[in-house]
Parts: sequence; structure tokens; C-alpha cells
Amino acid sequence: MTRPQDRPADDTSAVDEVVDLCSELIRIDTTNTGDPDTVTGEREAAEYVAAKLTEVGYEIEMVESGAPRRDNVFARLPGSDPSRGALLVHGHLDVVPADASEWSVHPFSGAVQDGYVWGRGAVDMKDMVAMTIAVARRFKRAGVVPPRDIVFAFLADEEAGGAYGAHWLTKNRPDLFEGCTEAVGEVGGFSLTLAEDRRVYLIEAAEKGIAWMRLHARGKPGHGSFLHDDNAVTHVAEAVARLGNHTFPLTLTDTVRAFLERMSELTGLEFPEDDLEGSLAKLGPLSRIVGATIRDTANPTMLNAGYKANVIPSTAEAVVDCRVLPGRQEAFLREVDELLGPHVTRSWVTDLPPVETEFAGPLTDAMAAALRTEDPTAETVPYMLSGGTDAKAFAELGMACFGFAPLRLPPDLDFASLFHGIDERVPVDALQFGTRVLDTFLRSS
Repeated sequence: MTRPQDRPADDTSAVDEVVDLCSELIRIDTTNTGDPDTVTGEREAAEYVAAKLTEVGYEIEMVESGAPRRDNVFARLPGSDPSRGALLVHGHLDVVPADASEWSVHPFSGAVQDGYVWGRGAVDMKDMVAMTIAVARRFKRAGVVPPRDIVFAFLADEEAGGAYGAHWLTKNRPDLFEGCTEAVGEVGGFSLTLAEDRRVYLIEAAEKGIAWMRLHARGKPGHGSFLHDDNAVTHVAEAVARLGNHTFPLTLTDTVRAFLERMSELTGLEFPEDDLEGSLAKLGPLSRIVGATIRDTANPTMLNAGYKANVIPSTAEAVVDCRVLPGRQEAFLREVDELLGPHVTRSWVTDLPPVETEFAGPLTDAMAAALRTEDPTAETVPYMLSGGTDAKAFAELGMACFGFAPLRLPPDLDFASLFHGIDERVPVDALQFGTRVLDTFLRSS
């Protein structure tokens, strides 16, 4: 294991530039609306990353992934043992939309004030992209040879499911990931304060599946003043209400069980299954993240029907955001079909499987050791993400995937609310902490 005192004297270079890198990345508006015709900025961000890497001597490959201006950047740093599987370090360049009128600062200002870097992407995930670039640049300048090959990947389209990013790349350019057996990306490595000087760091070892489902109903069209017992809008509305009000069964996966057991050891809290929601509330804001991973969910998000107030349409549609636990796919669909009833059919807008990786082995040991070089009391705990990441694509290539974007956070910061939220921001000292941890981790993994 590399200790901080073992690093060369110019080790501060990555820490010194990571804040500027993060701010500059945020200022490149890479809003991903999900509509390819309105996506902006991914090529400009990729060109920025490519310039930063080529400046210090990397040979990069810039790849357009299935549509114009959906660009991705790859660089490989050879390791001392080419017989070992390579490590993929990945981050996405796109962000979700932001309404400037709702923010304290402009969401694409990259403002550095009050001890934070502000803007859309500050935690999702231009912070990790900046840390990765900073460490990659320092390694090249200092001639660092890691234990094994590291593949750095900066990707498009994650915020819309990765069809024009990671999934296109794994299907069409698997050679870019040659030899990669493990991967690290978002969302993990962030701290939760247990006591004044005692923190746990949550490492993502699993994530729910994403199943965006479109519901379809057909009925008899007609005049709005007549009696109608076959109304497409009614059929869809009733199905949406049944789904939205339904509680799926409590299901504890291996990762969630490991989280609860470890947190019980560290805190003394108990998490009985007959009152799991109530006991999770003791975890504060974290309970929202964990609470969403103990059952499947099906949340209606969109409705579309009709064209005039007095005309009953022949069709109606809805979209439901479904998140499915590992091992629950077949049972979930059976339950959904019962709830939909006879008049409504379903199809998929997006269907990406769950991911779960055993939280054990040299890579997770290296994460824990790297964190302890900067926070001696650090404890690592696996958890499941209720959302999804590009790990879904890389798991299809057989990689063991983890979320590890290390940040030591203020105890009172509601970190979960910042993802896709208003006034998204990352603490400056957390960025610098994460850069030091990532440096140590990549040297020793």
C-alpha cells in the first residue's frame, strides 16, 4: 500500500488543480434531455478532457457513440503487471437539465464560493471526472506505473440510460475495454458521520434495474357527452393508480443485508424486518437511499391522451419508472401484469438489468486502505443504489463493478438531495480529499 509520505514531492499538483478542473467542466453545458436532437455540449466536454490528457502525454482515442457529437474519450495507462486484469475508471460527461431561475447561482457557472464548487454536475458526476483527470495527469507527469493497466473512460449519455454511450460502446467497441476485469465509477465512497470523528464510507456494490415502462390502452372513441364503459383514458388512469399505490414485497438482497448488518455493528442500532422502514429512519437523510432498495418500485411519471375536451380518444398512454431488485425481475413482471388488468398492455422504453457484485477481495480492501490514509477511522460499508449507472453496461462484459468516488462530507450536508437537485454543489475540501484518496487507491489496486 502506498502511503501519503511515500509519494513524490510534487504530489500536491493533482490536489491543486482539481477544483479548477471541476469548475471548468461544469461551465461546459452538457445537458442531456433524453432527446438526441436537443442534447448539447458532450463533444465540447470530450474535447476538453482530451486536451487535458494529451497535454501531459497520453495517447487518447475519441469515439463517437452511435450519433453525431455523442463523444467519448479513452486513455490507457500501462501497469507493471500486464498479466493482471485491467481496471476501468469511468465517468460520464453529461448532466440532467437545470432551471436557472430556481438556483442561488447559475447552474452552469461553476462558481467557487462558500467552500463549495456549485453547478449542475458538481456531484453527478463532474467531481469524479475532475478527480480522475487530476490524478491521471499527475501519474503521467510523475511517471507513475500502477500495478496493472488502468483504462480511463469519459462517457456520453449516462443520464438517458447510455444507449448513445456505454451500452453502444460495449456492443460496438468492446476492444476499448480489452482486459478490464473490474470497474469503478459513481455513486459511492462518500461519507456518513456517525460521531464527531468517526465516519463510514458507503461503497456501491449493487444497483436496481431500470425498467421504464410504457402503458397502452385502447377504447371506443366518441362524444364526451355520451355514456362510455370502454374509455381508454379511464383504463390507463385506473392502471396507473393501482401501480402507483401498490407496495411491493419487502426483499432483502445480499448487499442490503450486508449493509444492515455492518451498520448495526458500527452503530448498535437494530433493523428488524417487521419495522424496517421505521428503523431506517434513524439513519437520517440516508434512509431515503436505503429505503428505496428494500422493495421494487413503480412510480408513474407521464400521461398522454386525448386532443379535445369533448372527444373521448381511442388510445391513452402512460409511462412508469420501475426499479427492480436483483433476482426479482420475473416476480415483478407477474405482479405488474396482475395490477394492469385486461385493458392495458405494456412495452419497454428502457429495460436495464440490476447489478450486484460481492463486496470482498483485493479491490475493496484497497478502497478501505486508501480511505484510511486520509481518514484513519474510516469504515467501508457496501450499499445498493436505487438508481442506475453505466456499470450496467460494463457488467455485461463480465466486469465486477463498484461505485467509488471518494468524498469526505460535512455531517450536516444532505448529500442525497443534491443529485439532480437545485443548488447542486460539492465541498472544495471533499474534492481535494477525494483526489488524494483516488491517487492512493489507483497506485495500490
